[in-house]
Amino acid sequence: MYAVTEDRFTPAAASRYLRGRFVWPTTGREEPDRLVAGLLRIGRRIGRRTVLIPTDEEAAVLIAEHAEALAGSFLFPRGAADLPRKLASKQGLHELCVAHGVPSPAAAFPTSYGEIEAYARQARFPVVAKNREAFVRRRSPAVAGTTRIEGPGQLLHLARGWGPRPSVVLQEYLPREQAEDWIVHGCFGADGAPLALFTGVKVRSWPPHAGMTACAYVVDNPELARASAQFIQRIGFTGIADLDWRFDRRDGRYRLLDFNPRMGAQFRLFESTAGVDVVRAQHLYLTGRTVPEGAQRAGRRFVVENVDLPALVAYRRGGSGTAHVPARASGTELAWLAGDDPLPFFTMLARSVRPGAQYLMQLRRAGRRAGTDAPPRQGEEPK
Repeated sequence: MYAVTEDRFTPAAASRYLRGRFVWPTTGREEPDRLVAGLLRIGRRIGRRTVLIPTDEEAAVLIAEHAEALAGSFLFPRGAADLPRKLASKQGLHELCVAHGVPSPAAAFPTSYGEIEAYARQARFPVVAKNREAFVRRRSPAVAGTTRIEGPGQLLHLARGWGPRPSVVLQEYLPREQAEDWIVHGCFGADGAPLALFTGVKVRSWPPHAGMTACAYVVDNPELARASAQFIQRIGFTGIADLDWRFDRRDGRYRLLDFNPRMGAQFRLFESTAGVDVVRAQHLYLTGRTVPEGAQRAGRRFVVENVDLPALVAYRRGGSGTAHVPARASGTELAWLAGDDPLPFFTMLARSVRPGAQYLMQLRRAGRRAGTDAPPRQGEEPK
């Protein structure tokens, strides 16, 4: 294993299982050719072809769009060059869902302030604003993550800061009290057949209800697994995928919220009875070996230690729907702490204790001033 990290003190860089570490801080403003050249330098230093696994959308898009240049040094799935960019884009994903009959939240993609004004006159509030693209080069994103908007006045006020050509999506709000957040992780071969396919429930996220997984469980869901596999086969995707679905109890439908064309941060939640996760499946497949078959190990739990505690506090203060989770976990996978490799945990702890404590104090002060226990809405910072 080799890791490319933003600094020497990234927790993953401290793992004893790494053979090599490449510290490479980037800003998001680099030209793609420069990033490709940097990857090729790393490939030459390793000295042999290596399985290349992206951990964010920008890397997945870069690899797909520059496959020919990278193929001599690295092994990775080869599919349509433009597909990962479409999947990482809120608009691109929505258009693919519409084309293939996959339910997704109703969405609008305004290109001017005038279109936002027209939308505000007929929209059903609350709505959710998100950045249209997963990553934006050379400029700041329009909104800070997922932002819930209560009414036309708030929408128009925010939109004044989005510029003449707003790069946002305005999406229907699915009430969390009537919804469940589901995760699908899979690895797919060149023919679209699943090499590994898993389903689970996201119980808590950070920031609350809109961010990364803080706590999740493996739960068998053959219906959702089948729907995900069919969609992936239809669009011709190959490789590792991390999908976020929301089940709406009001109509009994699953709506696809996000399609991440890469491994998810919580991928180790999922493992088959043959000991295979999506990364192992990818490695076996790309190196010409057979991927052993096996059912997913149901009931396993995944906890991200440094964010689940503040997430738990926020969920209890704000209230949340009842997630479909096992009464008892069959085992817990911690994001950071491992008895045979403890240094990443302590590195994470040193980097995150102070910000987490500060956030909890801000939540407490905000509740006192407002005279309520309600947490800040998504996209807002505690005052």
